[in-house]
Amino acid sequence: MRTGDAIARLSGRAWLSAGIVAVALSATAHPVAQGRLWVEIFPDHITVRATVPLEEVLVEAQDSGPEILLVEKLRAHGRYLASHLQLIADGYALTGRVAQLPGQATTGWSEYALDYGPTDGPATRVELRQDVLNEFQFAPGNRWEASYLVRIGRSDRRPLNELLLTSQRPLTWLDHTEAASQRQIQFAASFVRHGISHILGGWDHLLFVMALALGAASMWDLVKVVAMFTLAHTVTLTLAAFDLVRLPGRVVEPMIAASIVCVALQNVFRPESGTSPTRLATAFVFGLFHGLGFAGGLLRVMAGLSTMKALGAIGAFSVGVELGHQAVVLPAFLSLRLLRRARGPGSWRGSSVWQLRRYGSALIALAGCFYLAEALR
Repeated sequence: MRTGDAIARLSGRAWLSAGIVAVALSATAHPVAQGRLWVEIFPDHITVRATVPLEEVLVEAQDSGPEILLVEKLRAHGRYLASHLQLIADGYALTGRVAQLPGQATTGWSEYALDYGPTDGPATRVELRQDVLNEFQFAPGNRWEASYLVRIGRSDRRPLNELLLTSQRPLTWLDHTEAASQRQIQFAASFVRHGISHILGGWDHLLFVMALALGAASMWDLVKVVAMFTLAHTVTLTLAAFDLVRLPGRVVEPMIAASIVCVALQNVFRPESGTSPTRLATAFVFGLFHGLGFAGGLLRVMAGLSTMKALGAIGAFSVGVELGHQAVVLPAFLSLRLLRRARGPGSWRGSSVWQLRRYGSALIALAGCFYLAEALR
């Protein structure tokens, strides 16, 4: 047995072990609850009007027991929000209290009013931090999180800032009028970061593009197949964001999982296909479903935005999605290319790189089967 082939087999086993662990850590990929905050700064206090999805309330109340009425869970969530959403005004941490509770969540949303204070005059610098849902596990090793689209400003002025607040990135507001171009840059940057984090936390999307990368024989092949995938998911992401196309999760999630299995098995049984018309069509068709999956990370935070801002959010989010993809795909593809060059001339079939691609694709197919079984439950 040649050393190179032995290394390839060992690498394949290592990839298999790592993949099983990764799948176990993330049975499905989007444990994010998304809502909106409107922060008004008054002379002696700060008011936060929070609009949160019912999903957030139910996750936080999961240990309260089925005998607890929904209305009681809604009221308890107000106290939870006041303790997990922190405001620091001019360097001083403010104490939050619940000022208004929802009666019931008939639309899937609940609205809360929280008061923070007192403050000694209108605050000129306000920092927002939150760790909502971070203590709850979606699956072993994969925790829930919440993100919010924030509008913040003084009560006697129109709020200009619209930024995303996540547990990883606090927001800081300063009492001065920013240039419109600066506000637009901040707005776009927040959605780019949101797209990146959505992808890097979504094993299903990453596995699919990894399968596409493993099937590409050249950089041009990779560009074509990724471009086809990007075109497809951008189309459905945009249509879903404007509520023109909508499919239930019970359809979208199994199709995303099936796409992983299909493309990975193509690499195993037809590795010579490269970017044939069939493979390009496969990338496009399944990309349509991935776009609907991406939309789940964007729809709620876009509610209330103007059409132009919504288009800007979609574009920035899509850029973040692609940056997240390339952060994984390019290193993997270039590593395989360097390894093939290091092997020197010779038969491609049967080489260590060939085997590594087949082992890697088999691993991805196996992970896709786990996702498919989970999505169909």
